Formats: sequence, C-alpha cells, structure tokens
Amino acid sequence: MTTQDERLGQVREVPEGVRLQFRRSWPDPVEDVWAALTEPDRMARWIGTYDGERSVGGTGTFTMTQEEELVGEPMRIVECAPPHRLVVEWLTDEAWRVELDLTRADGQTVLLFTQVFPAGTEVTDYTLGWHWYVDKLAAEVGGHPAPGTWDDFLAATGPAYGR
Repeated sequence: MTTQDERLGQVREVPEGVRLQFRRSWPDPVEDVWAALTEPDRMARWIGTYDGERSVGGTGTFTMTQEEELVGEPMRIVECAPPHRLVVEWLTDEAWRVELDLTRADGQTVLLFTQVFPAGTEVTDYTLGWHWYVDKLAAEVGGHPAPGTWDDFLAATGPAYGR
C-alpha cells in the first residue's frame, strides 16, 4: 500500500535550480503506462489534449483540460523514446521542461516525473498541481481512486505541503 508520504513530490535544490520529482509505480506493462501518457483519448481523461506534430522536434498546442480556464499553450516534443522516455517543453516565457521516464523494477512499471525550475522558484503550488495530475494519471493507469475535485484534493493533500 502506498502512503501519502510516498506520493509526495520530492523537491531538491540542484545546480540547475529547484528539481521536483514524483515517483509512481503500477503492476501494468510499461506499454500501458506509455499509452496513458501519450494516446490522445487517454491523455484527455487525466490531463489534456495535444494538437500538433507527434515526433521529436514537433510542435503543437497543449491544453490542460482539467483547469478552470482552458488555455492552449505552445509545446515542443524534445525527446521521445517509446515506451520509456518523453520530454516536452512549453514554448512560453517560463519554458517549462517535463521529463517522464518509465522503467521496470520488481515487476512494476515505475514512472519518474521530473521538472526543474529556475533557482529561487517557490514551487509549492506547482508541486501540488503536479501531484493532483499524477494522481489523476494513477487513476487512469491502475484504476486507483481519482483525486476528486481540486478543492477536495487541496483540503486533503495541501497540509502535507504546508498549505
């Protein structure tokens, strides 16, 4: 059984800035977790939509459809090595870069979600947001309970992050 503490994002200062990581695992095959991360129908159920070229260097518009206000943002696929690694970068002033790595260990598919923010960034709200989305991914992949509404999630999980 996974505890709340094991689900928390890990924040560390690194030479590049502030690194946020989440680790999750499922008994499902790596191909199924990859499909949840990349297939349009499955992505839409937990995070959003991507309209654009689906290859390394490809650009398109990513819309997080679970947000109150739907805003499409330009995104680029930096790396794509199915079914093990996907790196995307928002083509915005913040230039967010998210790395999604899948491995197999002890009969489990392990996801390592990594994002590095500029040094000095206050990442608590970003950490809470990504935690909610990673929990939504867990519901899509392994049939775990979905985190519910943002307000319910914040009430239950926010205190672990000092909110």
